[in-house]
Amino acid sequence: MDELETLDDLRARHGPIFRRGPGVLYVSEPAEAKAVLANTGSRYREHSDFFQTSKGVLGPRSTQQEIGRVARTLLRDHWVARSDRLAAIVERGIGPDSRWPDAGNLLLYTCFRDVLAPEGELRGLVDQVVRHAVLAGARDRRSVLSRAVLRRRVRRGLVVELSRRRTRGVRTPRDLLDVLAAAAPEGTVPAQLAEVYLSFLFAVTGSTGFLLGWSVYLLGTEPGAGGDLAGVVREALRLWPVAWNFGRFPAEPHRLAGTEVTTSDEVVVCGYLVHRDSRFWPDPTAFRPDRWSGGLPPGAAEAYIPFGWGAHTCVAAGFAMTVVEDVLRLLPPFERWRVEAHRHRPHVAAALAPPDFTLRTNGARESGRR
Repeated sequence: MDELETLDDLRARHGPIFRRGPGVLYVSEPAEAKAVLANTGSRYREHSDFFQTSKGVLGPRSTQQEIGRVARTLLRDHWVARSDRLAAIVERGIGPDSRWPDAGNLLLYTCFRDVLAPEGELRGLVDQVVRHAVLAGARDRRSVLSRAVLRRRVRRGLVVELSRRRTRGVRTPRDLLDVLAAAAPEGTVPAQLAEVYLSFLFAVTGSTGFLLGWSVYLLGTEPGAGGDLAGVVREALRLWPVAWNFGRFPAEPHRLAGTEVTTSDEVVVCGYLVHRDSRFWPDPTAFRPDRWSGGLPPGAAEAYIPFGWGAHTCVAAGFAMTVVEDVLRLLPPFERWRVEAHRHRPHVAAALAPPDFTLRTNGARESGRR
């Protein structure tokens, strides 16, 4: 029994709120999950899934919002500016036979590389991070020692570059390092900015790449599913949310739906389980993009948290879905796909990545679903 099957079994036996070993409480009751993520009543320590660093949360909140706004604008402008070249980039990156989910991650890194990594030695290090830390299962293919060495080299390079840019000053951000150097509050340790930069890198190339991979995988294995591309992406996020666990630490003892919670506990909101609650999602384990065809399904208002909930909801959620839809439109129609799965269960880690599979396509690239 793998991790997801274990959680399914625990929920079936104990209900939507259950303990997973000493000190770990899982929450999949939608209302309680949202209350935890929104930190209703300030019962949890300040936390951000994106701006969390080893030295605490980078902030204040206004700084986080400004970084998110400028970074999102930079990425969107870059994406739009490359729209006339996107078809060629996709064709080169995918080809008639491609190995996934790596192909999706590397494609998005190629698309955004100019605003993710500056030219020179640091870009080479960032390339290595993507290949040896972002790709699904990549960490298992390298020794602990080699990963530690790469991590030190990358962080040292980022700290040096960020320090240089803060000293020089930034007027108009050209890449994400500029965004961080310009927006960071006075006194921020460059090492913190380096950690946040890596969060950006993982979000753009890892999380969004995995969403693309899930969309391709599900379309290829469920060719009879209805719905348009927007529904495909939203349903992929429902069925297999890439960000599937959100951990929070209580600031004070309290009761959560009748369960005692102490300051020694970790409370884990499990989006994977929230999205499969049959009270809100008919046929919850089925891939049904058509459930989104009439607008927001009833279940989405109650039990849909693919990007978190509350003040720290991912600010680039809409943009990430747009990127995936744009790439899907440039692939051959899904009727010409053949997906050959090399494993049948997801890669389960901090992000929920699709199984390894090969995508074989034929025919000219043209719009598939609309």
